Amino acid sequence: MSTDSPARTGPVSAARRRDVIDALRRGAVPESGLDLLATGLQRFESALDAELDAAASGASVFKAVRGEYGSGKTFFTRWLGERAKRRKFAVTEIQVSENETPLHKLETVYRRLTERLATPGFPPSALRPVVDAWSYALEEDALADGASEEELPDEVERLMTARLIEVSRHAPSFAIALRGYRNALAAGDEATASAVMAWLGGQPHVAAAARKAAGVRGDLDHFGALGFLQGLLTVLRDSGHAGLFVVLDEVETLQRVRSDARDKALNALRQLIDEVHSGRFPGLYLMITGTPAFYDGQQGVRRLAPLAQRLATDFSTDPRFDNPRAVQLRLSGFTLDSLIGLGLTIRDLYASGSSNPDRVKALADEVYIADLAKAVGGALGGKVGVAPRLFLKKLVGDVLDRIDQFEDFDPREHYALTVNTSELSDVEANAAAATSADDIALDLP
Repeated sequence: MSTDSPARTGPVSAARRRDVIDALRRGAVPESGLDLLATGLQRFESALDAELDAAASGASVFKAVRGEYGSGKTFFTRWLGERAKRRKFAVTEIQVSENETPLHKLETVYRRLTERLATPGFPPSALRPVVDAWSYALEEDALADGASEEELPDEVERLMTARLIEVSRHAPSFAIALRGYRNALAAGDEATASAVMAWLGGQPHVAAAARKAAGVRGDLDHFGALGFLQGLLTVLRDSGHAGLFVVLDEVETLQRVRSDARDKALNALRQLIDEVHSGRFPGLYLMITGTPAFYDGQQGVRRLAPLAQRLATDFSTDPRFDNPRAVQLRLSGFTLDSLIGLGLTIRDLYASGSSNPDRVKALADEVYIADLAKAVGGALGGKVGVAPRLFLKKLVGDVLDRIDQFEDFDPREHYALTVNTSELSDVEANAAAATSADDIALDLP
C-alpha cells in the first residue's frame, strides 16, 4: 500500500472512535469505521465505487483480491463492505474452510451467507428483518395500487407471484416457503414461522411439520443454492436494498484439501464466476480473496485452466500502474513509511477522545511512533508487511492507554517492547521465527 493518509471526513463520533480503538486494542480488524484507517486505498475508490453503482443498477460484478498473509485483505474487504452499506447494500462475509464452509458445497456457502447477512440497519443475521421488510413493502405497494383491507391478502399474493416469477423457474420452493412464512405469521404461529425462516436460510434438519405446513420438502441442496441466492436478491431489491455484497475470504485454503474436493471447489468457483457474468444475479457484487500462491500456483487456480483464464491479470508492471478495473486487485502490504503514517492516524484518533490530547501527541510523537514501528517490524524478522496488527495492538494497549491513564508514564522511560509467542498469529509467528534462511519453514512434499 502507499503512504497516503486516510481521508479526513470531519469530526468522529465517540461511538465510532471507541469501536475502532477497542478492536485495535484486542488486535482485531474493526467491524466499522474502517474509512478512518484506510491508508493507501484511495487509488481503488473510483473504480470500486463505479462497480458498486453498476451492481446497484442491476448489473452483477465479480472481483478477486490477491495479497500475501498480513497484506490487509480482510481489512480491504470490510472497508469496501462499509462503502457498500452506505449505498444501501446488504453485506456478508464468508470464511472458506475445509470443514466449516467447503466451497464445493454451495448449500453450505449459502447457509453461511444468510448467517452472516448484515444490512445498514441490522447486524447478522438480518435475513428475517429483510424478509419482513419485503412483506411490508408488498403491502404498501398493494395499498398504493388501491387495494382495500379486504382485498389486501389477495393483492399481496398477486404481487408476490409476479415478483418471484423468474425465481420460481429456478427455485420454486423459495417462493413457496415465503408464502408459508407469511401464512404462519398471519395465523400467529411463531414456531412455524421461525422454522420456515430457518429453512429459507438454508438450515438443515428443519422440523418436518413446519416444512409440511409451508408446502416444501427436504433440505436445500447444492443445485438449489444458486436459485435461493436469486430469491434472496429479489427480496433484497424489493425491500429497498441496492444489492448484495458477498466476500468469500481465504479461498487459498482450497490448496490444502484433498485433490478431489479441491477440484470440485475450483469448478464451483468457476461456475459462480460464469453465473455472475451471465447476469443471473442482478445486484450481486461477489469478491474473493486469496494469496498469490493460490492464483499462480499449480495447486490453486492454475489447476483448472478455464478458471485461470477467467482470473488472468497482468501484474508484470510497477504496482503503481495496476488497473483497479481488472478482475484481480493486488494488495502490496505495508511499508515502514505507511505503517508510521497509520500509527500517527491512530494516535490522532485516540487523542481526539482523550482528556489531555496534547500530552498524548507529545509523548507519542512521530519519532517515537517510528521507533515503535521499527521495533515491531524487527521482532517479526524485519517483515513490516505483516506487522500492522501487532503494531497497532501495542501502540493502543501498551502505549496510548498508559499515557492517557497515568500522568507520570513516559513510554521512552517506562516501556520496552515485548512480544510473546502466545499473542502472535501463525503468520506473525513464522515471520518472527524466520531470522535466517535456516529458520524458514518450507512446505515440502
